[in-house]
Amino acid sequence: MVRKMNHHQNTPRFACHCTFLLFSAALFAISTTAAQPFDYADALTKSLLYFESQRSGRLPYNQRVTWRDHSALTDGLEQGVDLVGGYYDAGDHVKFGLPMAFTVTMLSWSIIQFHDEIAIAGELEHALEAIKWGTDYFIKAHTSPNVLWAEVGDGDTDHYCWQRPEDMTTSRQAYKIDQNNPGSDLAGETAAAMAAASIVFKKTNPHYSVLLLHHAQELFEFGDKYRGKYDGSIAVVKSYYASVSGYMDELLWAAVWLYEATDKEEYLTYFVDNAASFGGIGWAISEFSWDVKYAGVQIMASKLLEKGKHKQHAHILKQYRSKAEYYLCSCLNKNNDTTTNVDRTPGGLLYIRQWNNMQYVTTAAFLLTIYSDFLQDSNLKLHCPTGTVDHEEILSFAKSQVDYILGSNPMNMSYLVGYGSKYPTRVHHRGASIVSYRENKGFIGCTQGYDHWYSRAEVNPNVLVGAVVGGPDCEDDFGDQRDNFMQTEACTYNTAPLVGVFARLLQLEGNNELELVSSY
Repeated sequence: MVRKMNHHQNTPRFACHCTFLLFSAALFAISTTAAQPFDYADALTKSLLYFESQRSGRLPYNQRVTWRDHSALTDGLEQGVDLVGGYYDAGDHVKFGLPMAFTVTMLSWSIIQFHDEIAIAGELEHALEAIKWGTDYFIKAHTSPNVLWAEVGDGDTDHYCWQRPEDMTTSRQAYKIDQNNPGSDLAGETAAAMAAASIVFKKTNPHYSVLLLHHAQELFEFGDKYRGKYDGSIAVVKSYYASVSGYMDELLWAAVWLYEATDKEEYLTYFVDNAASFGGIGWAISEFSWDVKYAGVQIMASKLLEKGKHKQHAHILKQYRSKAEYYLCSCLNKNNDTTTNVDRTPGGLLYIRQWNNMQYVTTAAFLLTIYSDFLQDSNLKLHCPTGTVDHEEILSFAKSQVDYILGSNPMNMSYLVGYGSKYPTRVHHRGASIVSYRENKGFIGCTQGYDHWYSRAEVNPNVLVGAVVGGPDCEDDFGDQRDNFMQTEACTYNTAPLVGVFARLLQLEGNNELELVSSY
């Protein structure tokens, strides 16, 4: 029914050709931003609520999203392993390991970078709960050093049905990677998630932090020793989350996060020594996603360059930084060759491709915000081919993307569900589109949901608060229809990068530091 695969190399980069004037987009952004200030505190609170809507397993006593109930309580039973828990990635009920791990990595990075801002906003506990719901599942899924359960459920049979998770009748077969069926990309991303989370919990839950780090190190060793793409071992995932970028970016990503978590030289050496052969300093990439981690690796390596103890690796770290700057400059529309800049809609939104474009916008906003703070702290500027950019200008552009998501756009539509007065009401999401199990426990069969709920013109009975939907097309148009899954389906990895950015913008608003930069 729905495919979430992103064909980085075999789909045209731009699904339709957008013509626009940067000047008119700038005028639009400035006028609308001035007209409507945004409540970033409310956006932050709602973004964290979304992860409770996506929980699989036995829900806790303090579950705030009350239209959800327990689901998938026998996951892993057929295989003799406990795989209850974790997250549904989007509007269906398959638990896909790769996007789930990336979601947890981004949530963890948000707290590492913006811990105080999230705490001041009163949302730290909820953010920690969102991470732990994922990492508890990863601990279960990593049953031995060289075994990681990669997926529960099957996309094809799952998409044949339109049911609430509480009524699920579809296959819950589980799939694993091991030394005979490798998956270095999945092992690498899960290692990155657990290493990043170990940093998050280091002070508040030190025993848990040590446990996470132990799993992260084992998973990295497993992924590095038995190399291969996970979609080569698990064919059922190919139509949904195929690893188009391969596994080398995830191994570099895991190494840099393990270095952050342990300060052990072996991990630094790994991503320095493999920088060229793994594409870390060879590929200039203009997207950052659940599949393509290079920009994230490059940003993190850039920050290491400013630390004196890394001088012996400066030559490689500088090459990482040049690729990080390529990514940032392409987002800012400041590369010489316009074909290497990220396209924008007439309303000023970054536009990578038509399927769930918003995922690339939120990750870009996150990396731009991270780098802006890094430049400010280091008293540096970003040098792009068409000019030098300071930290304020970078943050201003990141803010413009967030404000677009929150309603500063030609549709005056908030793409964060439940935020503002106008937002998508027919989100492509099984649980949200069918009467709540808590209201009506009458069983809804596999195709019964299609017959009675999927094609209804009415709005969804349950609001998927905090979800970031796929978003508008390249002309800023958006069709709020349940069957328009390219635009109305939401994913956990769309919302995760915004948690930290909302907190940063909230803090910024309080300090009144940011002026609109006229070049946008």
